[in-house]
Amino acid sequence: MTPIGKNALFFLGGVLLGTAGIKVLSSKDAKKAYTHCTAAALRAKDEVMKTVTKVQENAEDIYAEAKQINLERAQSEQTAEPVPEAVENEV
Repeated sequence: MTPIGKNALFFLGGVLLGTAGIKVLSSKDAKKAYTHCTAAALRAKDEVMKTVTKVQENAEDIYAEAKQINLERAQSEQTAEPVPEAVENEV
């Protein structure tokens, strides 16, 4: 067989396999499998989004508490009496 004839045979074989593959991929059973996989992916996405929401809420709480701690600390530092210089030098 000549190289051109061999290449043509491979080409025709690829076309036939491609056509058969498309029919298999578009069959009712394949569509049913795609639907189930997509449904599972959507359920997984919903669970991930629930977890993300919880993490965001916790982060907001932590941030608010940290701001409150810093505010209280700044206020206590402002109200604290300064140490006289004479006492600082003795230490």
